[in-house]
Amino acid sequence: MRLLRLVPDDTKFGFMRIRPIAFALSMIVTLATIVGFLTFGLHVGIDFKGGTLVELQAKEGPANMLDLRNKLGTVNVGEVQLQEFGGPSLVLVRYGEQPGGDPGQQAALLRVRQVVDADYEVRRTEVVGPTVSAELVQMSVVGLILSILAVLIYLWFRFEWQFALGAMVATLHDIAVVVFFYVITRNDFDITSIASLLTIVGYSLNNTVVIYDRIREMLRKHKKMPIAELLDEAINSTLARTTITHMTTFLALLGLFFFGGEVIRGFTASMLVGVLICTYSSLLIAAPILIYFGLRTGGFSAPASAAAASTEKVKA
Repeated sequence: MRLLRLVPDDTKFGFMRIRPIAFALSMIVTLATIVGFLTFGLHVGIDFKGGTLVELQAKEGPANMLDLRNKLGTVNVGEVQLQEFGGPSLVLVRYGEQPGGDPGQQAALLRVRQVVDADYEVRRTEVVGPTVSAELVQMSVVGLILSILAVLIYLWFRFEWQFALGAMVATLHDIAVVVFFYVITRNDFDITSIASLLTIVGYSLNNTVVIYDRIREMLRKHKKMPIAELLDEAINSTLARTTITHMTTFLALLGLFFFGGEVIRGFTASMLVGVLICTYSSLLIAAPILIYFGLRTGGFSAPASAAAASTEKVKA
């Protein structure tokens, strides 16, 4: 007997009844993502636009932002952005790429260090040139697209084309919601953000494939069951596993968000959003959309081994 039972084994939730509401809500969020992206864009980090990031810690007391801004205004590096970082004594300094390539960037960094050295300790520096940032953008986009296409091809061969398209739609939906999170929060979108998106893609597909596998199994057993009823039963039969998996992952990420430090906080924040939206999409997008793609009971072939066994029983 289990001491903790988050979801009863015999749940009968009618997921298919609320699919119009789920699809409408997802369409609204997707359209909001497109509008927000075209209107405001992403707050791109230095990984993708080039520039320099310097992490400073005040040697005594809290950081004096006004005094620090005045000091940095004398070093001629263009627009400087200051941001408190994890505490009153920590400051992130950002400024754009400098003329003269890498030597120009290094010379500007030296001037910055000289004017802050008396009152601040330099804890970390990151310098990214324009050439490197352009290559990162290109490779990140290509990697994301290729990963989705590879999964689409795999699902197409393992299941049916409806499953492949359903998984792709659910995955793109999850990516759109996470991008919307970056648009509205104005968090830096950098190379760690791409890593979080790729992780969310894998996480989303993992639970979707589990549900799809159960749907395929039931399609072979129940040739005349209405498709909506079959999908409901398949989702409910995997609901306990889905709940436990997603809750444990969410709690682990929550601990990292609060105690893992500022460096990974942006990554864990997007992952927290991703886990929640992956749970939603696997239950209310990936499975229900199969109905609109024409999946029907009675049209899913059994494997050759099962068909052979059935034939032998008939002969006997």
